[in-house]
Amino acid sequence: MTRLSFAVLLFIACSTSTLKAQKKVSDEPKGTENVAYQWGKMALDATASDTERFKPRPTITSRYLGLIFTSIFDAWSRYDSSAEPVYLTEIDRRPANEQTLENKEIAISYAAFGAMKEYYYSDTKMFEKLMKKLGLDPKNTSLDPNTPEGIGNLAAKAVIEARKNDGSNQYGEEKGSNGKPYFDYTNYAPINTADENTDINRWQPKYFSDGKGGQYAPGCLTPFWQNVKPMTLKTADQFRPGPPPMVGSEQLKNEVKEVIDLQANLSDEDKALVEFMRDGPQSVQQAGHWLKFAQDVSRRDNHTLDEDVKMYFLTEIAAMDAFIASWDSKMFYDYARPYALVHDYYQNQVIKAWGGPGKGVIEMKGQEWRPYSPDVFLCPPFPSYTSGHSTISGACAEVLRLFTGSDFFGEKVTLTPGSYTETDKKFFGKQVTLEFPTFTETANMAGISRVMGGYHIQADNVAGLELGRDVASAAWDFYNDHLGN
Repeated sequence: MTRLSFAVLLFIACSTSTLKAQKKVSDEPKGTENVAYQWGKMALDATASDTERFKPRPTITSRYLGLIFTSIFDAWSRYDSSAEPVYLTEIDRRPANEQTLENKEIAISYAAFGAMKEYYYSDTKMFEKLMKKLGLDPKNTSLDPNTPEGIGNLAAKAVIEARKNDGSNQYGEEKGSNGKPYFDYTNYAPINTADENTDINRWQPKYFSDGKGGQYAPGCLTPFWQNVKPMTLKTADQFRPGPPPMVGSEQLKNEVKEVIDLQANLSDEDKALVEFMRDGPQSVQQAGHWLKFAQDVSRRDNHTLDEDVKMYFLTEIAAMDAFIASWDSKMFYDYARPYALVHDYYQNQVIKAWGGPGKGVIEMKGQEWRPYSPDVFLCPPFPSYTSGHSTISGACAEVLRLFTGSDFFGEKVTLTPGSYTETDKKFFGKQVTLEFPTFTETANMAGISRVMGGYHIQADNVAGLELGRDVASAAWDFYNDHLGN
C-alpha cells in the first residue's frame, strides 16, 4: 500500500469516527428523555408520596431532595473533566476515555437509586421499576470505583454516611430522642397554647379539623431544624434578618389590616395563586415545587443530562439551605401568625372576611377570622417570620436566574379557583391562567400569595425574599467551586 493510499484510508477512518462521535452527541437524549430528568420526576413522585404518608413536612423533604441531587452530582462529577464532588472525595476522577454519556447515565442512576432508597424507602419498588426500565439491575450493590455502577453506589453511600449526624435527627440519634426519628431534641415549647394567648408577639398553635368530626392542635414542625448543618452556608444564622414588627408598632397595625383587606377581596386569579403556591393535594412542598419549575426549564431549553444534573443540584441545595436559614429565623423570633394577630387586633370588631368552605365572604367578629385554607390544614404549624415560601422561592428563583443567564421563565398554569379549598363546587370560580414571566416575579408571586391567603404579614414575606436571595449567593459560589470554575 502506498503512503498516499494509507493516508486516504486513515482520513476516511478518522472522518467516519468523527461523524459517529458527532452523531452520538446530536442523538443524546434531551429534555424529558434525558436520564437526569427522569430521576428528577421520580424524586417529585416520591416527595408527593411522602406527603401523603406523613403529612406535609417541608423541612425534611427539602433535605431529602438536596441530598439526593448531591448524590447524583457527586457520581456525575467522576465522569466530568473538572467538577469536584461534595462528599465522594476519596474516589478519583475517571480517565477521559471513560467520560461517556452511558457511564454518566449508569452512575447517576445508581446514585439516585441508592439515595432514594434511603430517604424515601417506602417507595423502593417504584425506584426499582425505573432502574429496570433503564436496563439496570437494582440488585447490583457493587462498590467497585472502576465501574459506573460502583461509583453510583459509592456516591449514595458517601452522602448518607456524611449526613448521618447533621442535626436533622433522621435516625433518632440525638441525645434525648429515644431512637425516634425527627424527635424534637431541643424540647421546644410554645409560650402560648391553642386555648390561651399570653404573648401576642409569639407563635400560637391553632386547632385543625381531623377530618373525622374532631379537632387537634398540631405541635411545631421540626423546631430544631436550625441545628441542621447547612451545605453552602457557614452557619444557619449567617444571613439572619433583623426583628419583625412588634405589637404596638404602626407597621404591624397596617400589615395586619392589609392581610384582612387582601383576604376579603380575593379575585379568582388571587385564589388560584394562593392555591397553586400552597400546592394542594399530592404536595411536593416548596423544594419540590421549585424542582418542578426547574424541570419546566429543562423541557423549555431541551437540556442535556449534564445540564440537568447541575441545575437540579444547584436548585435543591439552595432550597435545603434556605429552609435551614428560614427555620433559624422562625425559631429565633418565635413570631406570631396573622391567625392570632387578627384575632387580637380586631377582637369583637365586625369585619368582612372569607367565612370558610361553602360560606363565601361574610361579616364576622375579628376573633372568628381564618386564613383562606381548608379546615384540615388551616395554617402552617410553626412560627411565622420569615415566610418559608418566600425564603425558598427567593433562593431558588435567584439560582435559576444565575444558572440560565436570564430572568426569563415564561411558564403558565391553568387552574380552577377554589378547587383546593372549597367543599362545594358552586363556590368554584371560572378557570384562570396564571402566568410566570420571570423567575424573580414567580418568587414575588409565591411570597405575596402567602399574605393574600392570610398565612403571613408583609414583613414575613419581604424579609423572607431577601433572606432567600442571600442564601442563593452562597449556593451559587458553592456550586461554582464544585464545578471547578
